Formats: sequence, structure tokens, C-alpha cells
Amino acid sequence: MALKFVALFALVAVANAGYLGAPAVVAPAYGHAAYARPLAYAAKAVVPAVAKVAVDTDYDPNPHYSYSYDIQDALTGDSKGQTETRDGDVVHGSYSLVEPDGTRRTVEYTADPVNGFNAVVHREGAVVKAAVAAPVVAKAFAAPYAYHG
Repeated sequence: MALKFVALFALVAVANAGYLGAPAVVAPAYGHAAYARPLAYAAKAVVPAVAKVAVDTDYDPNPHYSYSYDIQDALTGDSKGQTETRDGDVVHGSYSLVEPDGTRRTVEYTADPVNGFNAVVHREGAVVKAAVAAPVVAKAFAAPYAYHG
């Protein structure tokens, strides 16, 4: 009886893997013929999938925007800011931040279809090295182990 179940499961696995019947030839969208799993029913027609193209109704062919922000946090020392404007395909902007070594990095950038993305980096201020304290070395001594049993 167990042999019948094994044979049945093997037949189902082979049928599911697509080894029974003649292979169906499908031509995908990229133009090469590829072998696919056989069709379960010969009368069933194979209809290639048609990709639907989503149309963005909010598309702006000539976008315009301008924004800026500035952060000066005395608690954490965080200091950074950015400004950017866009007029169609032309973007101008700059951002600045304080590096960990104390210098201010300012990046001025432009982007357009003709010249691509271009950035100029400026550094201001001298490197300020923080005083580093000498490490404290602590020695641990283990107390002698005494068993009181």
C-alpha cells in the first residue's frame, strides 16, 4: 500500500514539474523563444501578459521649487544647512556642515541636462584638535579564594 502512495506522489511531482507532455514554446517580450512548462489543457490558449503603463497624472513637465533649512543645535553641536532651487531641468544649491575636526564644509552644486552634475567644495576654518586625556589604567586584584565547607 505504501508503494502505491509513493508512486502516486512521484507522478504528481513529475506532472507538477512539467515533464509530462510536449513543451510549449513561448516568445517573451524580449524576443527570444524559451521553453515553458507544458500547458495543462491543450484547448487553453496562451495569452502573453501585457504590461500596464501607469500614467502619473501629477506629472509637471516644467517643475519649479525652492527650499532651505538651517540647523544650529547648541546641545549637540550640530550645525548644518541647505538651500536648493529648481527651474525646469536646472538645479542650483548648496549645503554646509561642521566636520568632526571643526572645519566647515560648504558644497555649491549645479545640475542641468547639458553639463550634468557639478559641485565645488570649500573648507573653512582651522582644524581644532580636542585635548585627549591620558587613558586611566585600573588594575584589578582578585581576593584569595577560601572555601568554608
